[in-house]
Amino acid sequence: MASMTSVVDALRAAGCVFAEEEAELLVAAAQDDAHLAALVARRADGEPLEHVVGWAEFCGLRMRVGAGAFVPRRRTEFLVHEAVALAAGRPGAVVLDLCCGVGALGAAVAAQLGAGVELHVADIDPAALAYARLNVAPYGGLVHQGDLYEALPEGLRGRVDVLVVNAPYVPTGEIPLLPGEARDHEPLVSLDGGQDGLDVHRRVAAGALPWLAPGGHLLIETSAHQATRTAGALAAAGLAPRTTTSETFHATVTTATRPA
Repeated sequence: MASMTSVVDALRAAGCVFAEEEAELLVAAAQDDAHLAALVARRADGEPLEHVVGWAEFCGLRMRVGAGAFVPRRRTEFLVHEAVALAAGRPGAVVLDLCCGVGALGAAVAAQLGAGVELHVADIDPAALAYARLNVAPYGGLVHQGDLYEALPEGLRGRVDVLVVNAPYVPTGEIPLLPGEARDHEPLVSLDGGQDGLDVHRRVAAGALPWLAPGGHLLIETSAHQATRTAGALAAAGLAPRTTTSETFHATVTTATRPA
């Protein structure tokens, strides 16, 4: 196997800030020298490390990801913490991960809640759902394909205790400003939130009430400067919103509750 030093040097030359850490992951993922060379070349060409090695760490779990899939971000772990705190008081909670991508949110929530959780994940992108099936399988998760609530079985209506959403919220005009790893390698549908970034947030809010159980919660990741408008859309839909932020995760989550 090629030396660790040569891999680090190649990554550093390509501008990888965490060359040493990335080199260890690439060497561990490689089957032989030829495979390692191919992995290093992909990473040096700007492909996300998670796509190259085939997984992303999220809430202490390895989530399967790959080419064409949105990579779960560490900041979104804050949404998981908030969701678990709410669901912990609802035995046998029904959890729905909408706009699920690779299903990382739903899988992480189910892993922390443990036995008894009923997990559903849904997305419009079949490529992302191929990874989601792998990630939610250990928790008995059911996978649904379609546009937001259109994907869901009627049997879920009025039963969802915790609805977690990491929908796109980057304004269209800011897409060119994103790092190349996201802009060039992740699907646009997972990034572009429309003119003000909140097109999907408004659609999620407008359709949520019939699916939530009485007292059920919807949690959606947003940004500090968009949170007021996200909360406004949820309030207009008949839900009671509140917004929390985390300095640790540099994250903002708006939680809305269906009146009991």
